[in-house]
Amino acid sequence: MPLTPAEQSRYSRHLLLPEIGITGQERLRNARVLVVGAGGLGCPVLQYLTAAGVGTVGIVDGDTVANSNLQRQILFGPADLGQSKATVAATRLQAQNPLIQVQAHPTFLTRDNALDLLSQYELIVDGSDNFATRYLVNDACVQLDKPLVFGSIYRFEGQVSVFNVGDGPTYRCLYPDPSDLPACAEAGVLGVLPGIVGCLMANEVIKLLTGVGEPLIGRLLLFDALTMQFQTVRFATDPANKYIAELSAGLSVCDPAPAISYVDYLAWKTRDETVRLIDVRQPDEAARRSLSGQLIPLSALLAHPEQIPTNVPVVIHCQSGGRSQQAVTFLRERGYTQVWNLTGGIDSVPYQD
Repeated sequence: MPLTPAEQSRYSRHLLLPEIGITGQERLRNARVLVVGAGGLGCPVLQYLTAAGVGTVGIVDGDTVANSNLQRQILFGPADLGQSKATVAATRLQAQNPLIQVQAHPTFLTRDNALDLLSQYELIVDGSDNFATRYLVNDACVQLDKPLVFGSIYRFEGQVSVFNVGDGPTYRCLYPDPSDLPACAEAGVLGVLPGIVGCLMANEVIKLLTGVGEPLIGRLLLFDALTMQFQTVRFATDPANKYIAELSAGLSVCDPAPAISYVDYLAWKTRDETVRLIDVRQPDEAARRSLSGQLIPLSALLAHPEQIPTNVPVVIHCQSGGRSQQAVTFLRERGYTQVWNLTGGIDSVPYQD
């Protein structure tokens, strides 16, 4: 179907580019792209793919908006705290461009749902924030033969690459051994950095969909925000990584830990006084602000899980939810059935006057 007058008007600056033109814009309109993660990287990727006219944009994210997200996750505001990231983002993006379809998948990506979710789209964008999910996304893309645009950020540095296109390498060709990678954790990041890296990722998506330019296949783009320098590193395909028999075999994926909101915790505590609250932050963090829970830093909990009672419900929190999720996952794997993660951590709790 030819572009409608409304589409021709909206995307006129694309149509003026000979490299894109009507044919390229029609390819964008007919495309289906899934973005994994609606966080720092996902927000700018989603906004620019929406603005560019990608016909169907999917968002998979099971997390909720926390106060600490607002420094860099530009689709969200204070009124969105505690709400589903995927749902809020989809609503905003659909309003931004009514000519496309935005589909929210408010769930975490797991071994059980990855193949089903990714199979609904032709190109996948990985904006996740932990190694386990990256391996899961990569392995599912290899199994389904889907191209994958990858980005990552840490402090002041960013990376972008394109995986699984033709004979090109996969994520495992770049990072073959997950055994010594750290678990999910929180880290500082310069607020503008995900915007820069996310735009670079969106650029790679548009290039792949339209056939324009040279995508970063077999090349890793490195960006340093402190020096404003870019470097490109080439890496080769390992044929052994082009076949995946089982999703993320041998790797503990950061599947979502059972979680509860602060509002629900307060209501539960009113009904059941035995509910315990445990803070897994460091003492200096607790000194700045506390919810009056028992302080057991994460390292101490991992070393001595016997400190956690097994006969009463336990809600665990940290600053924004990452460390507490790791603690709950760790305990659940060891048979603790009455532990929950406080969604969004203390950052999701409004300040009291």
